Amino acid sequence: MAPSSSVISKLKVQLKLCISRLRMVQQKDTAIAKQQRRQMAHLLELGKDESARIRVENIIRSDITTELLEILELYCELLLARIGLLEAKECDPGLEEPIKSIIYAAPRTDVKELQQARQLLVEKYGKEFALEAIENSDGKVAERVLKKLKVEPPDPELVTLYLREIARTYGVDWPRGERKQDGGDDENNDNPSGGEAVKTLEEPLTTEELTKATPPRDLGPKSPVSIAPPSPSTDNLSPRVKLPGPPELKPGAKMTGLKKQRPTTQAQSDPKGMSDDDLNNRVGGKIPDVDELARRFAALKR
Repeated sequence: MAPSSSVISKLKVQLKLCISRLRMVQQKDTAIAKQQRRQMAHLLELGKDESARIRVENIIRSDITTELLEILELYCELLLARIGLLEAKECDPGLEEPIKSIIYAAPRTDVKELQQARQLLVEKYGKEFALEAIENSDGKVAERVLKKLKVEPPDPELVTLYLREIARTYGVDWPRGERKQDGGDDENNDNPSGGEAVKTLEEPLTTEELTKATPPRDLGPKSPVSIAPPSPSTDNLSPRVKLPGPPELKPGAKMTGLKKQRPTTQAQSDPKGMSDDDLNNRVGGKIPDVDELARRFAALKR
C-alpha cells in the first residue's frame, strides 16, 4: 500500500479534475438533449406519435444520467472540502456515503477521471472496503444514486408528460385539438353571460360636483418657461429665471483704436460737420460778388 500522504495529494488533484470533467459532460449532454427535444417536437408536429414515444426514452435516460453526474460532482466537492479527514486510517462516518457511492457508481459512467479517483479511494481504504461498497452490503450507498442507476423502461405516464412538455415548449398542438378545447374553455370563463357583453355605465356627475371639481393641470396651453418652486432648505424664496441670451462681446484694443479714428475721418468726409472757415479753406473760398471783383481790380492797378 502506498503512503497515505502521497495518495491524498494525488486524490486531491484527481478530485479537481473530476469536478471540471463532470461539469463539461453535463453541459454537453444538456446541449444534445436540447437538439433531441427539437426533433421530438418536429415528429409530434408531423403526427408521428409512436416514433416520438420511442425516441423520447433516450431523452429521459439522458436526463437521469445528467442528474447522476450532478450528484457525483457534489460528492467530489464534499471530499475536496474535507480532504483533511481522508488522512485518517479509518474512513470517517460522515464521508462513508460519498466515498462508497463514488466507488459504486464510477464504473457505470464514462468519466475516466472519476474512475481514476475511485482507484485511489480503493487503494486508500483497501479491497474489503471496496467490496462492501460494490455489493452495498451495509447499505451505505446513497438511495438516489441506486435509483438513478436502475436500468428499466420509463413509466408511460412519464413519457406522456415529457411529450406534453416538449409540445408546449415548442408550440406544437399535441394531442390534436387539446389547445382548441382549452381556448374554448377560457373564452367561456371570460364571458359568463353566454357571449353577451354586459355594459356597465357610470352615473353622470351633477352640476354641484362639476363646480366643486378642480380642473386638471394639463388643461390649456403650456408655457415654454417653467419655474421650479424653491425647496424648503434654500434661502432664495423668490427665484428668478434667467433666459439664455446672446453672449456679451467686449471690444478689443484694435477696435477701440478704430473707433477713435472714425470721428476724424467722418468729419473730413462729411462737410455738414465742418465750420465755414474750414469749408472755405478746403473748397478754395466762396464765390466773390461784383463789388469785391471791382475792388480787387483797383488794387491790382495800383
